[in-house]
Amino acid sequence: MTAAADRPEHLSQPEIRRLQFERLSRLLAEVALGNAFWKAKFASAGFKPASVETLDDLAQLPVTTKDELVHDQELHPHYGSNLTYKQAAYSRMHQTSGTTGSPLRWLDTPQSWEWFMQCWSQIYRMVGLRQDDVLAFPFSFGPFIGFWAAFEGATRLGNLSLAAGGMSSQARLKLIEENRATVVCCTPTYALRLAEVATQEGFDLRSGSVRALIVAGEPGGNVPATRQRIETAWGARLFDHWGMTEIGSLAVECLENPGGMHVLETECIAEIVDPQTLQPVQSGAQGELLITNLGRIGSPLIRYRTGDLVKADPNPCPCGRKLLRLEGGILGRCDDMVSIRGNNVFPTSLEAILREYDDVVEYRIVVETRRAMPHLRIEIEPSPQADIEPLLQTLSRAVKDRLNFQAEIIAVPADTLPRFELKGRRFVRES
Repeated sequence: MTAAADRPEHLSQPEIRRLQFERLSRLLAEVALGNAFWKAKFASAGFKPASVETLDDLAQLPVTTKDELVHDQELHPHYGSNLTYKQAAYSRMHQTSGTTGSPLRWLDTPQSWEWFMQCWSQIYRMVGLRQDDVLAFPFSFGPFIGFWAAFEGATRLGNLSLAAGGMSSQARLKLIEENRATVVCCTPTYALRLAEVATQEGFDLRSGSVRALIVAGEPGGNVPATRQRIETAWGARLFDHWGMTEIGSLAVECLENPGGMHVLETECIAEIVDPQTLQPVQSGAQGELLITNLGRIGSPLIRYRTGDLVKADPNPCPCGRKLLRLEGGILGRCDDMVSIRGNNVFPTSLEAILREYDDVVEYRIVVETRRAMPHLRIEIEPSPQADIEPLLQTLSRAVKDRLNFQAEIIAVPADTLPRFELKGRRFVRES
């Protein structure tokens, strides 16, 4: 078996670029034949797929946005026109959570799903998955793609995999304990929620069998204070992972170098651009991540605006892989930024502060308009033993010192704020 087929994540950059061009050429030729969405987009841009002679030529195409996809599915219910083949060729349907807008439905052919599994093979190798690892998946069996892809990816490798859908948090903790699970895949929010329930129910996670957690679906794994809280509660190593329903599973933190993520460049083309001009940023500068996935030919995305802010790490990674590494992982989202008295604030910046304090059990950030200006309120749920007024003063000073604005911070009664089993929704915009 060739190196490219066996462990493509170890290819050199020249080899990666050659592979990317071969796969891009095949993708463009295939979708130009029968994919109505891309045929229309190519024609509108005056783009001829046969004119692509280098990877740089991809920039001839305009970017693709989620709003375009939502509008396309409204015009062509229920799956849109981004289908390269007839509907009978597709065997799986998944749906986005709708966290940042209208949900999207996405179809996959068996061939596209096989590509998904190859992505997960790379992900599991990069986090150091062992043959004797037992994986637990505390997700529902709904249309969320993260559960299905991660679960089937593990079973394809031969690992014992525990499906924990339709169970309470207490039952999931018991399942993990009784089956001696060593790896848990979930969102950062739910890792914290399981730790909270474990404390209430008397489960000792730190002395348990779990050695690693693979988290995704939202920020948190890349926030140092949140990472530390999860790792301390579980006594286990956390690995951050990134993907989207519409583009696939395409980045993960390697075993050797915490605090960033490698992009699976053999499976996609990544660009980092200025969110305003859409021009490439200088190396090491922050920008928005654009993705062209190369193996999901049945329903591909080309130059897709993810809305995620990242910056490339210019330093070689100790793991030796030549893949693009995102320093600090996903740094924030373009659409989550709010300007408070002249300061640009991201929810992850506030999370980085709040999670440093053990007495903050849960929180919610509410942005509302007061006197025609954005106003930010932070609601915290203190621990039972917290001295509330000093805690509020400490948090207020920390926000002022680090983010340069005075926040309104209030305490709410225990169990007032919502708990989440999938993605946390702690950032709320009110009219």
